[in-house]
Amino acid sequence: MNGLMMDQPLLISTLLTHAERHHGNQEIVSRRVEGDVHRTTYRELAQRARRMANALAARGIEKGDRVATLAWNGYRHMELYYAASGSGAVLHTLNPRLHPDQVVWIADHAEDEILFFDLTFLPLIEAIASRVKTIKAFVAMTDRAHMPANSKVPNLLCYEELMADHSSDFRWPVFDEKAASSLCYTSGTTGNPKGALYSHRSTMLHTYAAALPDGLNCSASDVILPVVPMFHVNAWGLPYVACMVGAKLVFPGPWLDGKSLHDLFEAEGVTVSAGVPTVWQGLLTHVESNGLEFSTMRRTIIGGSACPPAMMRTFQDRYDVNVLHAWGMTEMSPLGTACKLKPSHLKLGADERIAIQSKQGRAVFGVDMKIVDENGAELPHDGKAAGELMVRGPWIISEYFKGGSPLVNGWFPTGDVSTIDPEGFMQITDRSKDVIKSGGEWIGSIDLENIAMAHPGVAMAACIAARHAKWDERPLLVVVKKQGTELTRDELLAFYDGKIAKWWTPDDVVFVDSIPLGATGKVQKNILRDAHQDHLLVAA
Repeated sequence: MNGLMMDQPLLISTLLTHAERHHGNQEIVSRRVEGDVHRTTYRELAQRARRMANALAARGIEKGDRVATLAWNGYRHMELYYAASGSGAVLHTLNPRLHPDQVVWIADHAEDEILFFDLTFLPLIEAIASRVKTIKAFVAMTDRAHMPANSKVPNLLCYEELMADHSSDFRWPVFDEKAASSLCYTSGTTGNPKGALYSHRSTMLHTYAAALPDGLNCSASDVILPVVPMFHVNAWGLPYVACMVGAKLVFPGPWLDGKSLHDLFEAEGVTVSAGVPTVWQGLLTHVESNGLEFSTMRRTIIGGSACPPAMMRTFQDRYDVNVLHAWGMTEMSPLGTACKLKPSHLKLGADERIAIQSKQGRAVFGVDMKIVDENGAELPHDGKAAGELMVRGPWIISEYFKGGSPLVNGWFPTGDVSTIDPEGFMQITDRSKDVIKSGGEWIGSIDLENIAMAHPGVAMAACIAARHAKWDERPLLVVVKKQGTELTRDELLAFYDGKIAKWWTPDDVVFVDSIPLGATGKVQKNILRDAHQDHLLVAA
């Protein structure tokens, strides 16, 4: 016997309808590419999204067609989030930090029909416009006064003019909640990127989970500034969460340096922000060097890569900003875990709490996870056994777009080597491709990086496996010194004494001017390995 409930599909458009009706006057603030600060509301954004939905239909965009963007975080990008997906098309957020060849490959693979872009990316658009196969029109996300003169881009349209030609009289269509809503490609370091094709149902369920107190803990009383780009797994779902809970949104546009972010935090009363550790490092450097504080921000969500405990301590002990460690993947929409402490943990000492917060956290409801050994046998959740992390759930891919299924017996293999403790807290010890196997024993590179980052003379650190004549592989530390610091190899290696097993200590340190970062701010260890994997053999 079935329940006697209304059968209403979970559709992304309902988030915007809800925000318009119940939080219509709530502000959305954007630092625009044009240089000014723009202010709008959910009510105005909903009206403009409907006008853009009419504009897309007039351009021949139909259900399932891909609508691409190359844009920063801003109100126009958010309008497209809802205009495209809400009308039944598929929003495809292209990553502008990729090489032009990759952008072309991804756009062709996705079969994008129209591409919207911020003026910042005009040179990239001009480089790819004649090469892409399926894009019929390019739209500059600006007004007529700021349109580029003598552009080399064919069929170049103006966003505001395109919208002005259409009314806001548009009824969001109702269709199967399993229909595709948006498309994001991985930023893999080898091979071509892979597409994760989300559905309305998966996105809505992800939004519910992300907003929960033990998820990202968002409410109408928050002022949310997503530093994580809207082209990186839909800004971790925050543009959807904000509509669901009615939070004020603040978009930073292309200005992601420490000063610009801090100025915006203070001017708009930001209470919570989200981004990768490399961004927060720049923010903390600015705040520390100028004797500044955070007057309203009390929470920061850190993901993308492991947050160094030293950074966590600085945020919490020095600036009273609580750190929520989170983990996920493009294939997971992306949220998988959030490290919200349990009541019993609040009685622990500071070091013990930091040790727990340094883990990636507990699975949010909707995500099931386990760890397995190399034969696929499940390992105990004792906080000691380490194996490959496997996940499953309603917002985790079943297969890649045009790429087949990666699942193993119904589970998605994350490629992360992890432990899970008896209370359900998961901790990533390494990526399977980055793990260091010395004399047949595993060494976790993340632990070694976190210790290095705690040294006051280290600005950034990465640990890689370097070839070794006797032990096959040994840890090699690659370090960027803080400006003006006289840090030596012996001093840094001595810093490990008493913190880890002696045989885990890196064999050597390579000091460099910079460490390569990928399109989403993650350290590109494959490049470091190519450059330094024979260092110990040569040094010997």
